[in-house]
Amino acid sequence: MIIVAGLGNPGAKFAANRHNIGFMAVDAIHRRHGFSPWSKKFKGEIAEGEIAGEKVLLIKPQTFMNLSGESVGEAMRFYKLGPESLIAIYDELDLVPGKARIKTGGGHGGHNGIKSLDAHCGKDYRRLRLGIGHPGHKDRVHGHVLGDFAKSDRDWLDPLIEALADNATMLVKGEDSQLLNKLALAAGVKPDDEPAKPAKASKPAAQSHIRQARNFNQPKALPTTGPMAAMLQKMFGKKDSEE
Repeated sequence: MIIVAGLGNPGAKFAANRHNIGFMAVDAIHRRHGFSPWSKKFKGEIAEGEIAGEKVLLIKPQTFMNLSGESVGEAMRFYKLGPESLIAIYDELDLVPGKARIKTGGGHGGHNGIKSLDAHCGKDYRRLRLGIGHPGHKDRVHGHVLGDFAKSDRDWLDPLIEALADNATMLVKGEDSQLLNKLALAAGVKPDDEPAKPAKASKPAAQSHIRQARNFNQPKALPTTGPMAAMLQKMFGKKDSEE
């Protein structure tokens, strides 16, 4: 069995929040793949079904985001599953809107729902992060994630969510590259659409300290013309009779 956990906050007040994109994703999977009706269990809403020949449990924790792990962990213990059987879907500030990334394990990146999952479920589970963009300043983050998606966001949000539901087989089978390509195409972002690192200014090749020392110790050329040359010639030059 695989557990697919969408993260969010319960209640109509939060339903359209950016923080609830995980709930939106599992709702779309639920509609598309003929899962059982939602029921209440494990401090969450659950639905059972099958994708790609694999039994799948969808879960939307009803504990509020910061305690998501209590709900998901309870379900995992009931079914005697390890973190390798868990897929979490959630919002990501540090990805541009519509961008998706998936990986196994890693840090929580300041996401309180993931902190809770890590504490209750272990860390080596698959994480599908769906980009919601960053508001530009940390003081605006709280209002951003708990704010509703704008009407203009629907241009990428709805196709992204529907593409995830359409290709849930890839999610379950671990075909991550193919899935990310499908999601990128649907949302209108490039699979490699990451901010480019600024190029470093080129510097002259530095000499080693050994070469620098060698250059420093090289004898300097003596002047051959002018008053200094004449004086040096008188002091060190050979006389005609000695030549």
